[in-house]
Amino acid sequence: MIIWISALLIIIGFVFFLGGSLGMIRLPDFYSRLHAAGMLDTMGVFLSMAGLALYVVHDFTLGNFLSALKIILIVVFVFITSPTATHAIVDAGVRAGLKPWTKKN
Repeated sequence: MIIWISALLIIIGFVFFLGGSLGMIRLPDFYSRLHAAGMLDTMGVFLSMAGLALYVVHDFTLGNFLSALKIILIVVFVFITSPTATHAIVDAGVRAGLKPWTKKN
């Protein structure tokens, strides 16, 4: 049962990655694309890594627990660095004078 739940989490995580990729292609401007990449890829990492951690822990040993702990630390690292990097890139875009997309009549 745990293997099915972990597989479902990994698949849902990859769906979020796919959504972020489509957002990078389909959205009109720099800021919208970064929003799609930052939000959906972070959620995709969380779900897919949660699925991997759950899969590793289903046969509980100390080595598997340490592997799951490393996976959780990767998720924490991504949760800290992804918004920071997105903010830095947006700040660079603002300083470079990039204007947001507006709908013209």
